Amino acid sequence: MSHIFQESPGAETYYYYDFSIGTFGIAQTKNGISRVFLKGQPPAPTGLQKATVLTDEGASQLQEYLAGTRREFTLALAPQGTPFQTAVWQELQRIPYGETRTYSQIAAAIGNHKACRAVGMANNRNPIMIIIPCHRVIGKNRSLVGYAGGLELKQQLLDLEAGL
Repeated sequence: MSHIFQESPGAETYYYYDFSIGTFGIAQTKNGISRVFLKGQPPAPTGLQKATVLTDEGASQLQEYLAGTRREFTLALAPQGTPFQTAVWQELQRIPYGETRTYSQIAAAIGNHKACRAVGMANNRNPIMIIIPCHRVIGKNRSLVGYAGGLELKQQLLDLEAGL
């Protein structure tokens, strides 16, 4: 499982990589991967644009995931967020490959049964899409709701994990 660190991020370095599902930026700070994002989506990256050993490894692991040969990421992660967001993101990493959870299940798992909407906002602010698998969170009625990359991409990722 990837691990989340909460230290001062320092400067960010990022690079764009092409995948079958689109072009993604992978950014890192001195502490680990800080963001995975679709090219052109806000916020715009800042810092130095260059590939690093860590961004290349992130791209390699994402490629393996998209090819169906990787089910778990083993990268140092350094997303920046509130303690609540961090708790949600850590819980998202516990959702097994090929399974889904509802917002209310995530809220209950972090010990705050009434925080369904706040869990949704933490998902919305997840800076490391796919690697922190917010795509595995669905609505209570099993519907697809909200995803930074759009619902079509969310469905593609869920189908990939279901072996479809």
